[in-house]
Amino acid sequence: MPAVPDPVAVQPVVAPLTDAALILVGTIEPGGEGAVRDMLPDLPSVARSLGFRYPDAGLACVMGFGSEAWDRLFSGPRPAQLRPFVELRGPRHHAPATPGDVILHIRAERMDVCFAWAAQLLDRLGGAVRIVDETQGFRYFDHRDLLGFVDGTENPVGDDARSAAIVGDSDPEFAGGSYITVQKYVHDLASWNALTTEQQEMVIGRRKITDVELADDVKPADSHLALNTITGPDGSERDILRANMPFGSFEEGAFGTYFIAYAADPGITEQMLRNMFLGSPPATHDRILDFSTAITGSSFYAPGADFFDAPPPPPAPAGTEALPEPAYAPAPEAADPSVVADVGSLRIGSLRESAPR
Repeated sequence: MPAVPDPVAVQPVVAPLTDAALILVGTIEPGGEGAVRDMLPDLPSVARSLGFRYPDAGLACVMGFGSEAWDRLFSGPRPAQLRPFVELRGPRHHAPATPGDVILHIRAERMDVCFAWAAQLLDRLGGAVRIVDETQGFRYFDHRDLLGFVDGTENPVGDDARSAAIVGDSDPEFAGGSYITVQKYVHDLASWNALTTEQQEMVIGRRKITDVELADDVKPADSHLALNTITGPDGSERDILRANMPFGSFEEGAFGTYFIAYAADPGITEQMLRNMFLGSPPATHDRILDFSTAITGSSFYAPGADFFDAPPPPPAPAGTEALPEPAYAPAPEAADPSVVADVGSLRIGSLRESAPR
């Protein structure tokens, strides 16, 4: 994995799991691009203010942009691997692609602090961004999902987490950023709980109580763990950083897992999803999908922290691309008043408005 230049300012991507999380996915309304850009420099100050007032809350806030939104907001180079989420249709299961221009991933030990940060940012945005998906996640016992298994055991830690999640010298202009892939999964808990513990373990590839991985000669090829293990050409395992959170609503009868993956190389996450939904012989699909249905899917790029202090200029409006500079011509003779009056004109077609002096 390419190294991350040091020092480099990053958003708090590699932050510990917390008791609470608020994930907001929004779309930018037509004409709202300016309001989004104007808000960007406020992000660090809002986080600092809340972090100072509630130092024990462990507030960590990350903002990312979708592929189409990037082109609406910024001119110049793009992150090398920023692309829309690719819909997957397997023989039995479907990973939909759903709208998402911006993502706010807010983590803290207290939901009120998450809420306060989101409220301040959305107030600044006014009606420029419409929230299309809101998920309030919570810690469930010892970091288990609602299926009862520990989630995140294979997450890299320390420098390995930084290398897995943060873009390095493979894309120097965007070093310090991270690619985000999100999906919301809703579980069929009635069907899942009808299985025995041993059957559930074969679906996941781990022991439920001890969290120990099953031996290779026991672990099924279509287990979740088997299909989510990605190796490189040299045989080494390739990692992403997961920040998954359980969520649930008794009113709606919806209980599930919000999958959120940070990666320096989004191709690793994409390969995992292809394995899950399209299969990897001899497996035809990930068995967990028989009990968990994906209802959203979006991809984003979270720039480095310094990006927000001075984001790139906005793109030029359509049809106003800069014209080539005219060839130099000597100043006209002052004896011709009609020509002198034209000196300094903008000379755009028939428009001859005087340029500022």
